Amino acid sequence: MILNLPRSFSENDLAKLLKKYGNIKACNLVMDTQAGKSKGFGFVDMVQELDAKAAIKALHGSTIGERKIRVKIAD
Repeated sequence: MILNLPRSFSENDLAKLLKKYGNIKACNLVMDTQAGKSKGFGFVDMVQELDAKAAIKALHGSTIGERKIRVKIAD
């Protein structure tokens, strides 16, 4: 789960961000259907658990635009 993403972020942007760390099974950005924009969080399912852990370690607390994102394993 990736939280606090910029509202302008697209699903394609999210996939590009995570592809650096390994292959992705699925990528879903949660959208506000009325506004047509991101709600600021999404889910990414990676093929390899080690790749997911590497992505979490590298991206958690990093900044995109002016937002400090949070990356964690979804409950």
